[in-house]
Amino acid sequence: MDHTNKKLVAALLMFFSSFLLMGTSMAASNYNVANFGAKPDGRTDSTKAFLSAWKAACRSAASVTVTVPRGSFLLKPVEFRGPCRSRITFQIDGTIVAPSDYRGFGNSGYWILFVEVNRISINGGTLDARGASFWACRKSGKSCPAGARSMTFNWANDIVVSGLTSINSQVTHLVINSCNNVIVRKVKLVAPDQSPNTDGLHVQASTGVTVTDSTFQTGDDCISIGPGTRNLYMSKLNCGPGHGISIGSLGRDANEAGVQNITLTNSVFSGSDNGVRIKTWARQSTGFVRNVLFQNLVMKNVQNPIIVDQNYCPTHQGCPKQGSGVKISQVVYRNIQGTSRTQQALTFDCSRSNPCQAIRLHDIKLTFNGRSATSTCKNIKGVKAGVVMPQGCL
Repeated sequence: MDHTNKKLVAALLMFFSSFLLMGTSMAASNYNVANFGAKPDGRTDSTKAFLSAWKAACRSAASVTVTVPRGSFLLKPVEFRGPCRSRITFQIDGTIVAPSDYRGFGNSGYWILFVEVNRISINGGTLDARGASFWACRKSGKSCPAGARSMTFNWANDIVVSGLTSINSQVTHLVINSCNNVIVRKVKLVAPDQSPNTDGLHVQASTGVTVTDSTFQTGDDCISIGPGTRNLYMSKLNCGPGHGISIGSLGRDANEAGVQNITLTNSVFSGSDNGVRIKTWARQSTGFVRNVLFQNLVMKNVQNPIIVDQNYCPTHQGCPKQGSGVKISQVVYRNIQGTSRTQQALTFDCSRSNPCQAIRLHDIKLTFNGRSATSTCKNIKGVKAGVVMPQGCL
């Protein structure tokens, strides 16, 4: 073989070997749960297959995708644990269903749990926790488990949840706990309006969370914001039915991390039991709420469109006539308009011992049955600007 032909053969061999290698790496970069034994029939337990796909993906040095194809996959309570070597994308094209009997969850408190996972994306798909049997247990007054949150992230960083639909959660749909740098976008979290404790999104002890372009129709808070939440930005949300967007309840514990730098803008509340709420226990606490902006909000037939309740004590025990220790300051309400389902549209029931400070009401227009609503304000200091209806505060 002459020298030119040798070079040509060598070049061809290099090309084919690199092509084969590329094919191998492409194949290894996508782990389809069906290839690990998951069955799309909604009846066969696919938990082991999901865990096997996760473990393979977690070991990969290159960015990988775990694919859940079309179909319905039965998943029992499962923990996806990190840290992993690279970025993992969960691409859900089908539906993940929970056991139909709530007793299949035990007392774990979770259904799908991610722990210590960094750089994780959840794209698309539907979670159906089939919570009706659990809600029935709760309503019957029988002894029931605590209930399972549908998807939880604990001690995780750099998270994206996009295009996910979650229906019929036993309790909260989506929990962000002790996480940093989280994006939640284009999600739809839905449960019947009478289902107990089915919060949409709960955020606590987390920094840098953004929630946009999403719909919450639940039996409890659309979003609840717990202690230690900082730098939370929410925009273009639809809330209702449900209990509104709530900072709190806070101050349950004597030593508690504060909540600060919270923004909610360009959102609509429809038929919800509250609009924007800050709720704290009437007992001593080191907690605080500061630097909050509620802006460009539309209320449609909302009970309590704007409410601060610092006398929360649901069992009337453990609050021995104490004012709340949670200090609320620097809260701005700007351009909030619409209709209240209750005559009292504006309620500030602030702490006797720690009055609300630096509250600003700017361009508020809330009506009740076509006429001006009313307000009640206790222990509050601040200013108002522009048109504020109802009047009577500040």
